[in-house]
Amino acid sequence: MKPLTPIFIACGLAGLSMTASANDPLTIGTNNWAENIAVSHMWQQLLEEQGYDVELTTTGKSVLFSGLANGDLDISLEVWLPHGDAQYIEPYKDRIDVHDAWYDGAQDELVVPAYMEDINSISDLKDNAERFDYQGEPTILGIESGSAISGETENAIKSYNLPFRQLNSSGPAMLAALEEAYANEAPIAVTLWQPHWAYAQYDLKALEDPKKSYGGGDDIMWMSPKGFGEEHPEVTQMLDTWHMSHAQLADLMLTIENVGDPTQGAKQWIEEHRDLIDGWLAEG
Repeated sequence: MKPLTPIFIACGLAGLSMTASANDPLTIGTNNWAENIAVSHMWQQLLEEQGYDVELTTTGKSVLFSGLANGDLDISLEVWLPHGDAQYIEPYKDRIDVHDAWYDGAQDELVVPAYMEDINSISDLKDNAERFDYQGEPTILGIESGSAISGETENAIKSYNLPFRQLNSSGPAMLAALEEAYANEAPIAVTLWQPHWAYAQYDLKALEDPKKSYGGGDDIMWMSPKGFGEEHPEVTQMLDTWHMSHAQLADLMLTIENVGDPTQGAKQWIEEHRDLIDGWLAEG
């Protein structure tokens, strides 16, 4: 994954709280996943409305945890527990605070287009491997090699004895391959996860996974360095109040995808959902 250029935005609104200082900006660590980009840009703008200076910095998934533990980052808005990110947080559990869940029922999945009517479970892939040939080898298209879903996919290949390789690249590259295959109704198997805007864009189905290679589902929580809640109680209360349904998050992500810019897409979505957002902020 190629890191994105960090974004620095300062805002000088009236009514700053004691914890909001132009000399002490909040840094939100992000990774290059659609839902992470979406909620990070949304909260950057919402916190700036409250008078905070906010910096977004994008890095690899695993670096988010060390960055929080070392105090280089103030907030990261996405940790999947109890399963998906347990391996990442374990080395730093004494230096990171995991806060309230803002999304329930997140799930990593192995996915094919719905037009592949005879492929309904991961085990169905075994006898249909030749249909998924990519560059001369049956292939599951994945995202970054360091991601939790990459490791889960390797486990699935072993558990179901699939004659497949996983080809790791990035989320955008995987989605580009999915879009091309979908347009041609060609066979393709990709690693994907709920929540994601692709489920609203395409008719997809998650393959049955009786061996639970992709875990049993997670909640998405936000996290911070140890003690952040005491230092920034207003921010903590706002983020703990925040909760999104699958439909709301999918709509935010699809708005950003359609607009083509995360800052402008998040701004548009905020304007269209002010009543919902005011409920989050009112308790902060």
